[in-house]
Amino acid sequence: MFEVMALFALAVLGLMFFIGIVVAGVLFKVAFKLVLLPLKLLLLPILLIAVVLKLAILLTVGVVIVALLIPLLVIGLLVASPFIIASFFS
Repeated sequence: MFEVMALFALAVLGLMFFIGIVVAGVLFKVAFKLVLLPLKLLLLPILLIAVVLKLAILLTVGVVIVALLIPLLVIGLLVASPFIIASFFS
């Protein structure tokens, strides 16, 4: 009977140890979030500026690519138009 009580006591101690580790982890996580909250709030405007700047650069690059492709398409159409007209008559 003593062995069963000792085994049960060991199981209870193991469970208490596990619960203590989980509680310590949750407390550490909450404290870490509270400590980093001011830093997060300071970095959000910088992150917003970076995202807006990235989108502006991507939009500018897209517009430049389109602006370079339009004259190339016109030149290609001018070069290919005699062949297109000739293909209709043959």
